[in-house]
Amino acid sequence: MLYDKDNRFNLANLITFGNIACGVIAMHFIMQGNFTVAIILAWIAGALDIADGKVARKYNLSTEFGVQVDSFADFISFVVMPSFLLYYALIAHQESFILEFVLGIIFIFYIVAGLRRLIEFNLKVEAGKVSKYFEGVPTPLGAILLWVLYLIYTFELITNGYIIGLLVILVGYMLNSKIKIPHP
Repeated sequence: MLYDKDNRFNLANLITFGNIACGVIAMHFIMQGNFTVAIILAWIAGALDIADGKVARKYNLSTEFGVQVDSFADFISFVVMPSFLLYYALIAHQESFILEFVLGIIFIFYIVAGLRRLIEFNLKVEAGKVSKYFEGVPTPLGAILLWVLYLIYTFELITNGYIIGLLVILVGYMLNSKIKIPHP
């Protein structure tokens, strides 16, 4: 059953579902203001994202369903959740409605850019195939870049929310750019 390619709950897909669970639970902790637990869950989601592909290839479990579920997991864990993390960190101690509104628009842009990137990727990929290069910044790398911005803000290297917002726009743009990123 776990190694049956036609089973929607095969081992690779179960690992992907774990990734989704980590992303959703991380958002709960972000809403509670517990960013540390959310970040730990985000890194676990990243490890699961790597593991699901390796398991799918090793045990010949790659399917179109698995590709779609993996992209949904990427959307939750590497687009929406890091956006929540950085947005809530930026507005936590702000009293500016204008900044909160502008950042809200910026993160909606980022989420739409991430979703577009994943859809474009799915339209080009075949189950079980791995290309040599990604075109545009992959969403897990985009998430890492948002986490770096979170650290830059948290350690007060850049404290201006508008500057962080501009950097988020840049990362969102790079998700759908023509930049070639080597596939690990």
